[in-house]
Amino acid sequence: MDYGLIDVRPLGGALGAEIGGLDLSGPLTDAVIAEVRRAFLEHLVVFFRGQEMTPEILLAFARRFGPIGLYPFALGMEETPEIMEVIKEPGQETNFGGFWHSDTVYLEKPPLGSMLHAVEVPPDRGDTLFANMYLAYEKLTDAAKAEIDGLSAYNAAAKDKGRVRGDHLAGGVMKGRAEKDLAAWHPVVRTHPETGRRALYVNSAHTVLFNGMTEEQSAPLLERLCDHATGEEFTCRFRWQPGSLAFWDNRCTQHYPLNDYPGFRRVMRRVTIEGDRPA
Repeated sequence: MDYGLIDVRPLGGALGAEIGGLDLSGPLTDAVIAEVRRAFLEHLVVFFRGQEMTPEILLAFARRFGPIGLYPFALGMEETPEIMEVIKEPGQETNFGGFWHSDTVYLEKPPLGSMLHAVEVPPDRGDTLFANMYLAYEKLTDAAKAEIDGLSAYNAAAKDKGRVRGDHLAGGVMKGRAEKDLAAWHPVVRTHPETGRRALYVNSAHTVLFNGMTEEQSAPLLERLCDHATGEEFTCRFRWQPGSLAFWDNRCTQHYPLNDYPGFRRVMRRVTIEGDRPA
């Protein structure tokens, strides 16, 4: 697609693009925001470099794409509670969300997308991988598509991997909003409400079982789908720098933050945009 107001450079064949020529801290016209959204829908995840953004500026930019959601298991920053600060200190061993996943799929209405702004990052480490769930579905065999057509999946925050939320929020403390674990049923293959494309919508972090099956019976199919979905041919890799911003479509991607930077501090600010019920 041609863009007249922004510079869009694809990052790889599967998904991802860097957007240049914008200062996100300044005024942005509706026409510019429309092109950013078009690039977001086309490339599934878009990246911006060198953006000096206060929490207030980050929040204002995110609001251009929809109402803001809240992470259900932690309080946000004091002045901007819609923004969650994720901090990994040098001595911490695990990282927040350190596995392939889509954000909070255990909600009845998972986020449309998420933005992550890098405040402090380790040198040449701590990359994030992203995977294209459109391609993951499209590359399934006809037999595999028939096997999952019409299936629903039970997604739970309580699943073991989902509990690795760590101590990586501001102050090293998880101050919970939710008083109980959350769970929701969603289609295994969802139709994107804006593009109309179909995407595989299960992940190893939160998907527990399929309708009509026990957890034990579901395990082989779930493992097969998750292994397929994160194949290298469906992915791109982003190297963070201070001031980098990523904005990904939670409806058709998964992501995986690498934990390869022991001894370094990492500070990120995250905000999510409300979505709709998967269908």
